[in-house]
Amino acid sequence: MKLLSLLALLPLASAFSPSPLLSSPPSSALSASSLDGAIGLTVETGRKCPPLGAKILEGTGPEALAWFENAELKHGRIAMVATIGFMVQKYGVHFPLYLGPSGSNVFHPADDAGWYLSQSAGIKFADIAAMAPLDAIKAVPLAGWLQILFVAGWSECVAYQRQYNEGGRVPGDYGYDPLGFTKRAGGLSSPELTSLRVKEIKNGRVAMLAISAWVANEAIPGALPVWHP
Repeated sequence: MKLLSLLALLPLASAFSPSPLLSSPPSSALSASSLDGAIGLTVETGRKCPPLGAKILEGTGPEALAWFENAELKHGRIAMVATIGFMVQKYGVHFPLYLGPSGSNVFHPADDAGWYLSQSAGIKFADIAAMAPLDAIKAVPLAGWLQILFVAGWSECVAYQRQYNEGGRVPGDYGYDPLGFTKRAGGLSSPELTSLRVKEIKNGRVAMLAISAWVANEAIPGALPVWHP
């Protein structure tokens, strides 16, 4: 089941990034040796591109590699947020709304009649906070999903514009840096940020595996024989 869950995630990459256009003639064909220097290839793979990855990218250009790098980073970032959200929901931690009921706190949300998530469905924020992760997802009303899809679509349009139309950015750089971490000599290519980029990729990979396993165990209790929230 866990393997099937992981395989099911693979086609989703196309939903987060534009097509790599693998059928178009590449400007300079990639080879296994040229892929060995790609960011994210460290001691786990002997600092070399795995044979499957080299086979997938065989005969393509740098644009295809950048597309896959962007897809991996986006999925990794989403998975890292998902693992945190899963644990927060699983442990019943509740963050009250700003100006919300004064009686609410982290573990005991106030059951206030004025704080409905959906009055038509009769669902309160307190109800969502008390649900299991998958049940909470099912309880979100259609209007809530429309808002989520709108924000996700807007974010994806901005990312596409900055990464592909404007160009000149490393994969994963969408121009959003309110704290100014990249405003240093060398930018994202500096040794310090290169190291942090590798750590982000690794943490994202672990998070993708973790959230897949946790969701599988939530759907089929006992499917994951190791620790889980």
